[in-house]
Amino acid sequence: MKYVALICARGGSKGLPGKNIKLLGGIPLISWSIRMAKNVKQISKVIVSTDSSEIAKIALNEGADVPFIRPKELSQDNSPEWLVWRHTLDYLKKIEYDLSGLIVLPPTSPLRNIKDIVKCTSTFEEGNCDLVITTTDSHRSPYFNMVTIDDENYSSLVIPPKKAIFRRQDSPVVFDITTVAYVVKPEFVYKSNIMWNGKVRSVHIPPERAVDIDTNLDFKFAEYLIAEQNTGDL
Repeated sequence: MKYVALICARGGSKGLPGKNIKLLGGIPLISWSIRMAKNVKQISKVIVSTDSSEIAKIALNEGADVPFIRPKELSQDNSPEWLVWRHTLDYLKKIEYDLSGLIVLPPTSPLRNIKDIVKCTSTFEEGNCDLVITTTDSHRSPYFNMVTIDDENYSSLVIPPKKAIFRRQDSPVVFDITTVAYVVKPEFVYKSNIMWNGKVRSVHIPPERAVDIDTNLDFKFAEYLIAEQNTGDL
């Protein structure tokens, strides 16, 4: 099967300004995802969708394609990334580039490895799904220690269990979604507006490769894990 990798990288980031070009292990954060994608043999093209000329320059230097600058309306804090996926597919359709699936690799997950991506494509190719996502172990449960707060400032469990649960281990097993990879049918991106309208399968990623960088604390944790990998302690 033939895949295109899409890396979506806005220039603006409120949680961690300049996140996508911040140096991690001596290279820009976005470079980790581009280099990984270029080493997956199933991927025939790597596209970076960005509104930033600085990010575009780095991406081009890494050998990725930057065939357009993302429109302003798709580059806001509240712009649905699903529409960014659709915008890229519009471009591929325009140039009549045939693909079996779109692999989305957010730059915020630099610790993924090739096997993680290949496992996602293998799961996708098994069929009977529209989308493959990645998950990791959750340390919080909506049945046990995740709460919502009402207008009167009272707290209650997000999902009240049918019977009392006294240990997290006794609650239903749940997982955190990670941003390691998404593999999706192009036609599903067009016919739906949210992933949960389709058949979704998942690939489990160990915590040390599932770091999702949104804040400076996340970034420092990723730096620590990379240092541990380099010394062979991880």
